[in-house]
Amino acid sequence: MLSATAASVEDFSLRFPLHTLVWENDYRKLEKEIQTSNIEEVDPRGRTPLHLAVSLGHLESVRVLLRHGADVSKENGKNWTVLQEAVSTGDPEMVLLVLQRRDYLKASTALGGVPELLCKIRESPDFYMEMKWEFTSWIPLVSRVCPSDVCRIWKSGACLRVDTNLLGFENMTWIRGRRSYIFRGEDNCTELMEVNHEDEVVDTERFDLSREMEDVTLDSMQPAEQEVAKRLTTPIVNTYLDTKNIAFERSKSGIWGWRSDRTEVVNGFEAQVFSVNNVNVVIRTRTEHLTDEEKDMTMEFATATNPTAITPDEYFNPDFDLQGRDIGRPIELTIRTQKFKGTLWMSEEHPLSLVEQVTPIIDLMARTSTHFARLRDFINLRFPPGFPVKIEIPLFHVLNARITFGNVNNCSTDEPLDSNQSASTPTPTEEKSDNQRRPFDWGYRHSNTRHYNPVSHDEELLQYAIQQSLLESSALNSQVRERPLSVFCAFLDDVSLKNSLAGCFVSGHLE
Repeated sequence: MLSATAASVEDFSLRFPLHTLVWENDYRKLEKEIQTSNIEEVDPRGRTPLHLAVSLGHLESVRVLLRHGADVSKENGKNWTVLQEAVSTGDPEMVLLVLQRRDYLKASTALGGVPELLCKIRESPDFYMEMKWEFTSWIPLVSRVCPSDVCRIWKSGACLRVDTNLLGFENMTWIRGRRSYIFRGEDNCTELMEVNHEDEVVDTERFDLSREMEDVTLDSMQPAEQEVAKRLTTPIVNTYLDTKNIAFERSKSGIWGWRSDRTEVVNGFEAQVFSVNNVNVVIRTRTEHLTDEEKDMTMEFATATNPTAITPDEYFNPDFDLQGRDIGRPIELTIRTQKFKGTLWMSEEHPLSLVEQVTPIIDLMARTSTHFARLRDFINLRFPPGFPVKIEIPLFHVLNARITFGNVNNCSTDEPLDSNQSASTPTPTEEKSDNQRRPFDWGYRHSNTRHYNPVSHDEELLQYAIQQSLLESSALNSQVRERPLSVFCAFLDDVSLKNSLAGCFVSGHLE
């Protein structure tokens, strides 16, 4: 028996040398072994050496692995990131170490892929289009404040311009204003301008890619103490689309017995109408790292990183059934699932290419925006052939959004976008010529130049606040399901708009 056990221990130590050293927290031997072993090897439980070290709370091994370039962005077999597992330990030093490396990777990756994306954008055909946003709700109070807007987009070479008129929400009223967001891309330099046409002010954010890459160092990514504290006192929320069984089914029209495939003309393009089925939005929330006061339930496990006494022989044996046991703190997990239903109008006659013209733009924005990252995941679903000229999808159980793409490559219109701005808003034709000029040619003054900063944790916390507010307001209907707003608000590069729309729910206006 002993010889068999010894043989099995020797077997998994040979198959998973780094994992074995991590298990024992022998970080000195780990430093040597890491030179000749695969640092991203996955054990039978779906963990890399870094994931295992974090789950066991072995800080010394984590330092060694990160110093040698272990991938901090990888998910484990249960789809949790290294940072999420670090937060679950409740160890501030562990969170700070992993968060710093994650932010460094995020910033360097965001900058490193920009030249290739700019090349794709530059090589794709130029275009102009409008996106009409319409929000509706069956709740009278919410319906009364639901806005509509037309977002206009120009693409010329490696330059983009986005115009919007919806800015914020205050005292149950949507605040409108004229803003332009202009992105100019060159080989090694990019520039983002936010133009306030009413106050005639231009905010400019520019950075040289090569210089920014030099400035992005590990030391420069030191997280603030309040950032670490915020994560340690906030539930871990993981939201994703489950698309394993996605199905696009042709919508039917006509009476029963004489039904045919439904087609509609949208902005001059004949479109086939599809219903989107079998997609689930899964929201997972973990709270094991919170105190009693912070979660008002269950007990806190302070340092129990292996509470069920799993042996290495049991852990590394893929044929051994752990029967629900695992290393790390006992997971306190809540899973909520919403069935996702939507409608797509797909046109094969549309002049724009989703893959060649639209996707590179979204990829560019997704590198620094969690919202655009979610949009990228959505448009990467296996759409039917054609271009989505119209999309209608529920944002929450109380709010629907309909986005229509129109006026493609047509820079003239007989009517202004908003009657309130007819005297002050230039027509698309005028703005097309304006788009060839820099804002200081308009006589606008410049405010202080801003610099590139990584996306903060606030947007991630915002998503959780929205979900919680909806859960708290669901007493009238116990079957209420929540839907992250960020997937669909991601179409606009307008943070104030996205936050203001979310704010009407967070502040309790649903009640």
